Amino acid sequence: MPQLTATMIEVTDSSGTVSTVKEPGEPMPLELVFIFATIISIANLFSMGFKWKEIENKVVKKVAKLVPAAMILFSIGLIVGSWVFSGTIPMLIYYGVDLINPNYIYLVAFIVPSIFSILTGTSWGSAGTIGVVLLGIAAAIDANLAIVAGAVVGGSYFGDKMSPLSDTTNIAALAADVPLMDHIRSMINTTGPAYILAAITYAIIGFTTSINSDAAQLNDIVILKDELSSLFNFSNLFLTIIILIPIIIVLYGSFTKKPTVPTLIVSSIIAALIGVFLHGFSYEQMLAALNTGFDTSLIFPDVEISKNVTEILNRGGLYSMVGPVIISIMVFIFVGTLDCIDAIPNIINKSFAWIKSRPQTIISSLFATGLTNALTSNQFATSYIIAEAFRPIYSKFKIPRKVLSRSIEDYGTMIENLLPWTTTGVFMFGALGVSALDYWKFQFVSLYGFVIAIILALTGIGCFYNEKRKTPEKGE
Repeated sequence: MPQLTATMIEVTDSSGTVSTVKEPGEPMPLELVFIFATIISIANLFSMGFKWKEIENKVVKKVAKLVPAAMILFSIGLIVGSWVFSGTIPMLIYYGVDLINPNYIYLVAFIVPSIFSILTGTSWGSAGTIGVVLLGIAAAIDANLAIVAGAVVGGSYFGDKMSPLSDTTNIAALAADVPLMDHIRSMINTTGPAYILAAITYAIIGFTTSINSDAAQLNDIVILKDELSSLFNFSNLFLTIIILIPIIIVLYGSFTKKPTVPTLIVSSIIAALIGVFLHGFSYEQMLAALNTGFDTSLIFPDVEISKNVTEILNRGGLYSMVGPVIISIMVFIFVGTLDCIDAIPNIINKSFAWIKSRPQTIISSLFATGLTNALTSNQFATSYIIAEAFRPIYSKFKIPRKVLSRSIEDYGTMIENLLPWTTTGVFMFGALGVSALDYWKFQFVSLYGFVIAIILALTGIGCFYNEKRKTPEKGE
């Protein structure tokens, strides 16, 4: 079963300094991979006559685009730490272990985040909040965390794609010059069947995979609930409502389209105050939970807490997202050096000059989208690069643009969460504690969607070739 920690060995020297050492046989850390790739790229640019200032300007411009994502990452760190501090996550786990049958855990972990994402338009927010709760419940009942994480990520991204509130959904439609609802209806042809197949798969896995439910484990769950109820105060309906306020704030902000970062920060502040005034924690403990994450040894120094509860509660804080942010910065620095020679757009344009038919056009746009997203780790940039490159080709073969916008999401939005070096990949690892290297093979929405998109391109089903259009599309 995947662990909730990175595959590193902690070494403490005589001075008390803690460092991490890569285990033998483990792959090189992504930070170093992109640092070395950047060094090679810069050396190549110098050989081509570029000056350092030119390269630096491109890198700074690219990294500046990461700031909004970094702000969301740090906000999610605050959310997780404060929601544990307020008792919100512990309370949801307390009641969740009773409500969720172990046989349904994988299906529930898939459906619940998808609903949350459709309503809020945020895959990151869904995975970073309700996804964390579901992983906690899964750990409590000894479910396979890689499967649960794959279900959470898949459900979150399905909802994100289908939501008119989603930024990536709006950007894909805008880049391809397609009305938003036309874009969403087009995606139903690929993502809809993928969602149904994924749900069936998770249900089958749940009923065919043995999750320990013997007397010892049931006793562990009883102990878990007893410990949580003794550590946090949610003994009546009024207190339950108070503890749910941080979630209500996030939902309200999503429904009313309030800015994401301020909404998350307000929720974190309210959650932190609930921890102080409702549970009796100190202000020092509050600041520590927000900064370095919830730590049972600090919050409950005189209480003996089981390892299971400790693993569930010890999470969050600003510093929990330092790793994901550093990796993201390294990726964007590398991509910034590539921007000096417009490497990615040039590769796309030259690689697909051979296209001669409709199926070739759609399949080429799918693979070009996946490649571009993998290289840029930026779905916004991917949407505009691919749309700009393929709009004329789609018009040439009279393929409706909503097929292009759909393709941009099928192999762009849906591949990003499977790659460990993308901003989404590192975020999911930071939020859920399970690496994309572990959960990708269980993220069935994307995997089924990749195959379905190719099948529709080859057969023409769901490609709207015979659909009558009232007005020509832009550019035709």
